[in-house]
Amino acid sequence: MLDRYAQDLASLAERGRLRALAPRVGLDFASNDYLALAESPELAAAAHAALARGVPVGAGGSRLLRGNHPEHEALEEEAARFFGAESALYFSAGFTANEALLSTAPQRDDLILYDALAHASVHEGMRLARAPNAPFRHNDVGAAQDAIIAWRAKGGRGRLWIVVESLYSMDGDKAPLDDLHALAMQIDAFLVIDEAHATGVYGPHGRGLAARFEGRGNVITLHTCGKAMGVAGGLLCLPRLLRDFMINRCRPFIFATAPSPLVAACVRAALKIVEGADDRRATLTSRVEFAGAALRRLCAIEPSGSQIQPIVVGSDIRATTLASRLQAHGYDIRAIRPPTVPEGSARLRIALTLNTSGEDVAQMIAHLGEELTRLET
Repeated sequence: MLDRYAQDLASLAERGRLRALAPRVGLDFASNDYLALAESPELAAAAHAALARGVPVGAGGSRLLRGNHPEHEALEEEAARFFGAESALYFSAGFTANEALLSTAPQRDDLILYDALAHASVHEGMRLARAPNAPFRHNDVGAAQDAIIAWRAKGGRGRLWIVVESLYSMDGDKAPLDDLHALAMQIDAFLVIDEAHATGVYGPHGRGLAARFEGRGNVITLHTCGKAMGVAGGLLCLPRLLRDFMINRCRPFIFATAPSPLVAACVRAALKIVEGADDRRATLTSRVEFAGAALRRLCAIEPSGSQIQPIVVGSDIRATTLASRLQAHGYDIRAIRPPTVPEGSARLRIALTLNTSGEDVAQMIAHLGEELTRLET
């Protein structure tokens, strides 16, 4: 009965792709806790205060039944105001929010046009969507235009949904948002921007790389709450009419138990912390610049320019070997392999956070340079 699963796992092991849960060990160069808020005393205090004022841990039902709590509504109002959107809708995870949006809002005669490196949640949403989809080359606005022309030539008459990330989770590079927004305006398309790795880190008061586009009628953003914000969940910022449509038509919203009101209260606190976290952002920016110079000098690697730094080594075995060697030096660094990244581009994904010091970063990059040299010999 279980033979097929055993064979599949054995095949993964042969290719160096077998995954297993591993504990937190060593200095944090793996998490998305960029501002070091997840274990901060500020968020712990917010959780205690919410419990003390009677906020429940569980919602007890979907939001269309008895699960809609004042904490959910307060969070959505405050998030819309903070990010500059007309409205917001809170989901229990960023992945769920992306999946929910793309499986619900695009209609049968529309086209979802997505960056080739878009997150797995985008692909899951498209798999369930009514609308067809087509990729375009990563960060290539000209390729997106070509795909639109080809679709129209084949009779496509619906609305375009252009789906991108503002900061890509595995490459650490930024999308050309100005050009993408100009394209969306030109063709009357929706522009969906996943701000997962930019929220809290970039933009005025941490509002993200797409802050200047928030509130426009054709722009939808996703702000995840479990990365720089240090809590959990995902906030879709979108026009109010689309929010109402999601509440009435979105199955992952309608049929799921509502997110924890206690977690929603903590996200509310995180929004306030992020808004006043300019010092944290400045420290992280300095650390990114320092790391970039060290990577050039010691590893001959061109930095990404963000807090996410890929070290692409090619094969799965090379990636896992390099990760293991750096873990032995005391660094929590993980190997990323296909299908998370394209074939032949297995890598280490190094995340710079405020959970480590500048000295930690310097020592890690020195060891990385040594181990990269060793890997080639």
